[in-house]
Amino acid sequence: MKATIDLSHKTVLISRTDSIGDVVLTLPLVGWIKERFPTSRVLFLGKSYTKDVLECSPNIDQIITLDEWEKVSFEEQIKLVKALNIFAFIHVFPNKHLAKLAKAAEIPHRVGTSHRLYHLFTCNVRPSFTRKKSNFHEAQLNFELMRKFGVQTLPNRNELMKYIGSFKPQVEVPVQLKEVLKEGKRVILHTKSQGSAVEWPIDKYIALANILVVKGHTVYFSGTEKEGELFRDALPTHPNIIDISGKSSLAEFIAFIESCDVLVACSTGPLHLASILGKKAIGLYTDLRPMHPGRWAPIGSMSKVLTATQAAEPSLSDIERISIESVFQVIDK
Repeated sequence: MKATIDLSHKTVLISRTDSIGDVVLTLPLVGWIKERFPTSRVLFLGKSYTKDVLECSPNIDQIITLDEWEKVSFEEQIKLVKALNIFAFIHVFPNKHLAKLAKAAEIPHRVGTSHRLYHLFTCNVRPSFTRKKSNFHEAQLNFELMRKFGVQTLPNRNELMKYIGSFKPQVEVPVQLKEVLKEGKRVILHTKSQGSAVEWPIDKYIALANILVVKGHTVYFSGTEKEGELFRDALPTHPNIIDISGKSSLAEFIAFIESCDVLVACSTGPLHLASILGKKAIGLYTDLRPMHPGRWAPIGSMSKVLTATQAAEPSLSDIERISIESVFQVIDK
């Protein structure tokens, strides 16, 4: 058996500088490090807009925002990195600049996939695996980067949530959202994805909302202010159909999700947040690889996934054929 690199009493930096959903699906890896090496210190390098998500995790010792590093020169960045005394820098999301930075800072163990040419010159631990063609989930594939640190087999999907730990909102639901929380089942419809995923048509979300309120449920349409501008005028006038887009910070929205029962969305950040908060997170997907649910499904035990059909030649537009009735049935169970 090959020797395992011991991370006990060492500082490990996890670099995932992309979107909310990707960050959420990296949290099981963070939890695994803390479970296997309880005395390790885990730093998480992410974008500033994912900081509210990271603060909900019990397994991160320090959050570093890439935006702060980018304000100073490369030479100053090297000094900042060296001051952290990092033993292992894990490039979960490959970034050429960060790969060069980690090497320049002389971090002992620099881990990045062998499928990036620049890692040949910047990383000294280069596991070989492919994400795009794999049958494994994104959250499982992240563990491929930790083979040198003791991962022998990838965790199965049922194991992923145990590594998340107690993921909890860090703020209260704000007054403007608290006052629209009603009795009965509360359903969030998050209709947009900021272009990160193929989307179910807005008219289907609206038709679904009309069915839900007849059944006595309260429906909340969520999104950023810019997203709200795209659908707000089309929403029906009904006391139990409520537009909450643009009315909270991400931290406050996480708290609001915690106060609701169901969230419906395509493959986007809020879906994954609802999933690890233990809510019924219903994901609407295409079967087309690599966007299919096999790679990107929410990992929570209450999560559900719907696709149109297992078509012989799936396409992005397949998501439009997911029926309103099928989504309603999953919500109403």
